[in-house]
This record gives sequence, structure tokens and C-alpha cells, in this order.
Amino acid sequence: MAPRVRIFGGCLHGALLTSPRGSTTRPTTGRVREAVFNILGDSFEGRPVLDLFAGTGSLGIEAVSRGAARATFVDSAGDACKAVGDSLRRCDIAERCTVIKARLPAALARLDETFAIIFLDPPYEGDSGPGALVKCGALLAPNGTLVYEHRSSYNPPEQPPSLKLVDRRTYGDTAIALYQSQEHQ
Repeated sequence: MAPRVRIFGGCLHGALLTSPRGSTTRPTTGRVREAVFNILGDSFEGRPVLDLFAGTGSLGIEAVSRGAARATFVDSAGDACKAVGDSLRRCDIAERCTVIKARLPAALARLDETFAIIFLDPPYEGDSGPGALVKCGALLAPNGTLVYEHRSSYNPPEQPPSLKLVDRRTYGDTAIALYQSQEHQ
């Protein structure tokens, strides 16, 4: 059964998102999502965000609900992209968002802007996270933050190219690592 995901804050508070079919998507839990947005505060207000390995799109949609100017969602699964698109239309924010169906790093090469916040939530199994982390540094705007969600038993790199780990928090089996651009420290 697909998980039920709701938006917690902002103008879309309470909106129910469409979840992709099947059980391969692991949405960010409400507890972790709420903690992330408490940490970020209003640092992205009026600025663009990028949601990589978007799944339900909950992180990017939550950001738009809380004031982000626009969001770009990237996922390689067609069902996930369709679910995000359905949620965007239902929430009446589709005109402020872009959904890209592509694998990383090809999807990153298509982007020609920088983002105030980059949400990186790769599958816990596999090695796509560290590779994507390295490539995301060039897309992070000055004073931006990259939020890397990963399994709590994994120790993320402290200084991948052009990024610096500034905070790490654990929530049960999930952890988030927060990075900022080294050039803007």
C-alpha cells in the first residue's frame, strides 16, 4: 500500500499528496521533514529549490508551500514523476514547478540555474548518493544548503568537492547531513 503523505506547513498545510504505485518509494517521514524545515527556517523564501530522487515530491512541495519561488523535481521513475505532477496540479502550484524524468547525473547536466536548497534523498541501497552529492555542489547558490538524507549508519563525506558538512542529525534509522558551499563560507 502506498504511504499517505501530507504537507505540514505553509499555504498548502494539510494537502494530501499522490504517492507512486508500489513500495519502492520511501517518502521522507513527517518527523524528519518537519525537523528539516525547522532547521532551514525561511532561508529559501522567494528562491528556487531542487528535489532530487523526488519520489512523492514532499520535500519540494513543502518548500513551495512555505514560500519557495519554485521547485524542480527529478526522479528516474515514471510513476514517481506522474505522482508528483498529479500533486502539483491538485495543489494548484504546477505553474511554479518543473518535473524532470531522468537519471542522475544526466538530469543535473540539464539544469542551468542554482538553487537555494537542494534536497538529496537517494535510495538507501546502492551508491547513487555520494556520486550525486559531488555533482550537486555546482548547483548550490551562495548561502544555499544541501540537505542529504541517508541511512543513520552511513557516515557521509565531510568535504566533497565544493561542499562542506556543517551539521548532521539523526532521527532513528534516518539521518540528514547539511552542506554549504565551500566558496561561500
